[in-house]
Amino acid sequence: MSQRLGSNPVHLGLGATATVEPPFTGMEWYAEYEARHAGDGPEGRLVSMYTFTERWSVWEMHPVGAEVVICTAGRITLVQEVDGSEVRTTLEAGMYAINPPGVWHTADVEESATAVFITAGTGTEHRAR
Repeated sequence: MSQRLGSNPVHLGLGATATVEPPFTGMEWYAEYEARHAGDGPEGRLVSMYTFTERWSVWEMHPVGAEVVICTAGRITLVQEVDGSEVRTTLEAGMYAINPPGVWHTADVEESATAVFITAGTGTEHRAR
């Protein structure tokens, strides 16, 4: 059965499982996702894809695992807080970067960018940018 990643994210779980997730409905979706897969703990991964047309309005941080960000179209600049400084990494289609555990990060885009995220999301925190 095929799905569109931009509509239905995928959960990669324990035992090498893959589960189609319900459509993304907004920020409350993440709490529901975490509750559905709490038993997988930090080993569970959310695979999602989003298209952005403006810079992110928040910073986020994943305390228990790394996040892989793969740019599939356009250009996205990841901004990470590392040792009190902002480190900027610009990705174009086919390029990826890693947000290490515990590193606050956000993103800027010029015009439009699409990226795939593979996230260890347990305990993710957000703060205003």
